[in-house]
Amino acid sequence: MTASMIDPFGRAITYLRVSVTDRCDFRCVYCMAEDMHFLPKKDLLSLEELDRLCSVFIEKGVRRLRLTGGEPLVRKNIMHLVHQLSRHLENGSLDELTLTTNGSQLERFAPELADCGVRRVNVSLDTLDAEKFRAITRWGILDKVMRGIDAAQAAGLKIKINTVALRGFNEDEIPEMMLWAHNRGMDMTVIETMPMGEVDVDRTDQYLPLSELRARLERRFTLTDIPYKTGGPARYVEVAETGGRLGFITPLTHNFCESCNRVRVTCTGTLYMCLGQEDAADLRTPLRTSEGNELLSQAIDEAISRKPKGHDFVIDRRTRRPAVSRHMSVTGG
Repeated sequence: MTASMIDPFGRAITYLRVSVTDRCDFRCVYCMAEDMHFLPKKDLLSLEELDRLCSVFIEKGVRRLRLTGGEPLVRKNIMHLVHQLSRHLENGSLDELTLTTNGSQLERFAPELADCGVRRVNVSLDTLDAEKFRAITRWGILDKVMRGIDAAQAAGLKIKINTVALRGFNEDEIPEMMLWAHNRGMDMTVIETMPMGEVDVDRTDQYLPLSELRARLERRFTLTDIPYKTGGPARYVEVAETGGRLGFITPLTHNFCESCNRVRVTCTGTLYMCLGQEDAADLRTPLRTSEGNELLSQAIDEAISRKPKGHDFVIDRRTRRPAVSRHMSVTGG
């Protein structure tokens, strides 16, 4: 296999995000429709297939691997996959194995995740108000997530809080959320809502440019740009008053495409070279039709050769339809 994956614009692909399920125990209003139709089990890659797929990417140069969903920890026997993938940490071929979670299952799984070599997790959390949390997630219980965060920190996991900035919902709460996170030794990242998939609300009403949010924060806090990176798209500042880090993910106001080192694989084995484009490659077929990995490796190489320079996200009153039809839970958050 080739030692590395280089796209047409000279970017080395070293970061893989893999959705292990499209299912979730929440129904966040900006992410899913309330009446979601999930994929049949036969369409999903098995845990063994996911392990094989990830291992091929690692052999081809991936150094960071993130498990996503839906909610990855609701996948049956998910810890078997985490245990299997941890061998790549042990032999030095992988720098980091991590996951993005809504936190609902962390109380149960945090100690085992730490035992497998997971050192940090991202927890998606948009409010610290229990009633608002129930409203935004439709089904979630804030106290359960808080117990999960407690358990993760007790197990030695570093946590980064991911918060989608939503106008009229949590824009006034974000400063206090940042203070709460930094007081607990957690980084926080705010994210612009992305136009992916048909949902039950109008995203143009929700959309809050982070340039506007940053300007508000700077009336109260001293924010200094820093070169800190975690491998993802966030640009970080240090907050002088707290000593903590705050990240901004701005796919609409200031996209991060020029340094994109990421690709995403869905739970069905579809490879998306760009979060904001529909072009994709089928990896399930070569995975299932060959015992060896040569066909799979060739399919990956061909797909990487088509990775675009950037996405075409737009959100405004004239463009009400989502930029891409698939939901974020399908792609892998």
